[in-house]
Amino acid sequence: MPRQLTAGFFKRSVHEVAPDLIGITLLFNGVGGRVVEVEAYHQTDPAAHSFCGPTSRNAVMFGPPGYAYVYRSYGIHWCLNFVCEPKGSAGAVLIRALEPTAGLATMRRRRGVADERLLCAGPGRVCQALRITGADNGRALDAPPFELLARAGAAELVAGPRIGITKAAELPWRYGEKGSRFLSKPFAVAAKPSA
Repeated sequence: MPRQLTAGFFKRSVHEVAPDLIGITLLFNGVGGRVVEVEAYHQTDPAAHSFCGPTSRNAVMFGPPGYAYVYRSYGIHWCLNFVCEPKGSAGAVLIRALEPTAGLATMRRRRGVADERLLCAGPGRVCQALRITGADNGRALDAPPFELLARAGAAELVAGPRIGITKAAELPWRYGEKGSRFLSKPFAVAAKPSA
């Protein structure tokens, strides 16, 4: 039986946690799948919501690690992030895509699509498929309704620039599972991850 990740897993550099999330299983109320794509953000990064300091919106990022930071993107889609780093450091990993493995019928109904490849390919789709909303902001990742299970072995990774941002877009802080057909967008070049 895979071990459940605890808050201690997230009390590290966001650049260590992000690639280590590829291949873990993310379930929310029993629905979800394997994480196949993420992006790292840190307080020193101008693209991060925490860059200008704490606000009521991003306060959870400055708290202890191991909590969900959920925000609305462009007023349309909810996006799920895992808070990392020691308290006050404000790093988070955006969950960009899952390979659906649990509750596919539920996800299809919520998303209104049959193609399993499109159920969780993109951060907004992940939240819609798992029914994660702003009400889940600040929830502990190591307690229900979340269940995060460690990956069974090593994952083969690719890394590249983050998507959909204008600041610090060149940083190779997007990580994915090499060859996965469930990515939100293919990686331009195959490369080893670097922080």
